[in-house]
Amino acid sequence: MSMLQVLRPALPILAGAAIMLTISMGLRQSLGIFLQPLTKDIAISVSSFTLAIAVQNLAWGFLQPVAGALTVRWGYRPIMLVGAALYIIGLALMAVAQGFLAIMIGAGVLIGASMACTGPAIAMAVAARSVSTAVRSTVLGIVSAAGSLGALMAAPIGQILSEGHGWRIGIAGFVVMSLIMLPMAWIAGRTDKQPTPTTANEIGDTSAKAAAITAFSNASFVVMTCAYFVCGMQLIFITTHLPSYLAICGMDPMLSAQTLGVIGGFNVLGSLFFGWAGGRWSKQVLLGLIYVSRSIVLAWYFMAPPTTTGTLVFGALMGFLWLGVGPLMQGAIVEMFGLKWQAMIGGLAFMNHQLGSFLGAYGGGLIYDTLGSYTLAWQIGVSIGLTAGIVQIAFALLRPPQQPLLATP
Repeated sequence: MSMLQVLRPALPILAGAAIMLTISMGLRQSLGIFLQPLTKDIAISVSSFTLAIAVQNLAWGFLQPVAGALTVRWGYRPIMLVGAALYIIGLALMAVAQGFLAIMIGAGVLIGASMACTGPAIAMAVAARSVSTAVRSTVLGIVSAAGSLGALMAAPIGQILSEGHGWRIGIAGFVVMSLIMLPMAWIAGRTDKQPTPTTANEIGDTSAKAAAITAFSNASFVVMTCAYFVCGMQLIFITTHLPSYLAICGMDPMLSAQTLGVIGGFNVLGSLFFGWAGGRWSKQVLLGLIYVSRSIVLAWYFMAPPTTTGTLVFGALMGFLWLGVGPLMQGAIVEMFGLKWQAMIGGLAFMNHQLGSFLGAYGGGLIYDTLGSYTLAWQIGVSIGLTAGIVQIAFALLRPPQQPLLATP
């Protein structure tokens, strides 16, 4: 039986989840293109804008396990619909902002809360529930690949609108694109009518507190969660600060949008590859290899002045290594703990990812405002990335994943 035949009953749900994810991730990853014109127009500092992005990441991270736990009680559809509505409101508030407060609430709090309801953890939990074990890792890679197709479209569209009509019209264009999330969330919500498949290590019926205790009793999960910090730090540093870095270096403003688009395009290939690879080799070793490889690419790029070709090659390499982490993390969590609490446990791991994102966004802006350069910021990112990747690989090779120790409610 072909892959298409296996997936046919789940195709509407998978398409809804994938399109919702590609819009939510794509628009968010492209907000950095508005950094320079927005901050100059409403007279706020670079670090103020990046503080809002940092708060977005914290809100996303700390609300992710809450959203995941609520899907067990209320179902996925209402959570995703609320998230889509919050995204639209957040972007609209940004488009009419006259100062820092509106940017903080719109780009920070509202979009952050929305991402907890529409981002990778929820989208991939929906996908994982809808397919069999045999194709699950590959399907998670496909859905993860969709996460950057939005950036492939959104970044160039936003840049063109911003250059031609101003940054407010650019963000208004994002508002229009975000409306697509509402019907997609509704369609993906059909998964609520499906019974939850069971797995060998399924935690099953228990409380959220007991599920969390079970997760953190697993040493492999703890190491994987700690290493996840570097993923958020590196990726948010790039999406938030690369446009500003290229502008400082006197490069064509369109280059940043083109590079974000290249990242999106090559992420499709990377996510598909790592989704496929995760079904064949150790997911945790592959995670460590991604962190090490990203760090090497970052060091290579920032050690020399940027060129057009070098920047696009950097975008291609980083894109390949971008969201491949998603299917590997979610697949490993399903293997360890099952499907019922996947979204919540994935959210617990994601909190650490978002602490890294806070450091990448706000820390990068603070270092730039203080030193007038991004040199120290990328050096920190490379050092921490190499350390986390090596520890992740060593632990995965020396200690196989533990069976879950079930906690009592």
